[in-house]
Amino acid sequence: MSARTLSAVSADGTRIHTEVYGPEDAPTVVLVHGWTCSTRFWSAQLRDLAAEFRVVVYDQRGHGRTPAAPVGTELLADDLEAVLRATLAPGRKAVLAGHSMGAMALMAASGRPAFTEHAAAVLLCSTGGSHLVEESRVVPLRHGPLRTRLTGSVLGSRAPLGPVTPLSRRILKYATMAPGSTRAQVAECARIVHACPRPVRVAWSRVLAGLDLRSGVRELRVPAIVVTGLADRLTPPVHARRIAATLPDCRALVELPGTGHMTPVEAPGVINAEIRRLVRAHTAERTAPEAAPKAAPTTAREGSAVPGGRGSAG
Repeated sequence: MSARTLSAVSADGTRIHTEVYGPEDAPTVVLVHGWTCSTRFWSAQLRDLAAEFRVVVYDQRGHGRTPAAPVGTELLADDLEAVLRATLAPGRKAVLAGHSMGAMALMAASGRPAFTEHAAAVLLCSTGGSHLVEESRVVPLRHGPLRTRLTGSVLGSRAPLGPVTPLSRRILKYATMAPGSTRAQVAECARIVHACPRPVRVAWSRVLAGLDLRSGVRELRVPAIVVTGLADRLTPPVHARRIAATLPDCRALVELPGTGHMTPVEAPGVINAEIRRLVRAHTAERTAPEAAPKAAPTTAREGSAVPGGRGSAG
């Protein structure tokens, strides 16, 4: 794929590395990656969606090719606003999809002018708005103060990740992916996560430990779909259910059996189908016959049909 690259300048002067794929006159999709990841995390989405849509991806500050800079949820919102203004003409709408900390950027920016101007609908994958450390199940203990303390130590550890090894892949798989994840999926996620600089990983872990975006969820008034993996230890399904219940316009809560935290990698077919669903229903570029009426929120649970079907990484 051929990318058009640019730097979106955030409010504090940080230059956000941004890539644009696909036809310029097609509906736009903006993909926002999570903690310790990069634009590479969206490879399965780019391979599929860029043939049909104009797809924008960017490296969050300190990740990938965006330089390290001060961190915080307001800065996540600043960076998203900068990317939207740099890649979308005034008044042009896009579907925004965020994974983990990327979805938190959407929540943090929900009341911002650029978000209001450009967001047609959102997809929130594997994320939470508050109490991330307390409700994480990365440490296999019963819920309580001890588990919270140990989880904070693990997620905020300053220990270097080092090179990717069989042991590090097993640890990453346990913490962030489902037991049924393929070797290729685990290896790809390990390469991406291990490339994140240690100071950046630690700095953002402290932001996430104190996260409270509940007001941002209430302000996120565009149509939304929430996706969670039922085997997600990092942001368990309780977060998705809480967000879906709070959102002003939640169209669906999609719960994926046998899927962990890395939903765009573990279940790319589902994520791509949900993005298409939002684009065809809510972007200005759609034709009248494709416009879908507003429906009551739906939920896909274990044992029921999942919209779009279960995909595999290609």
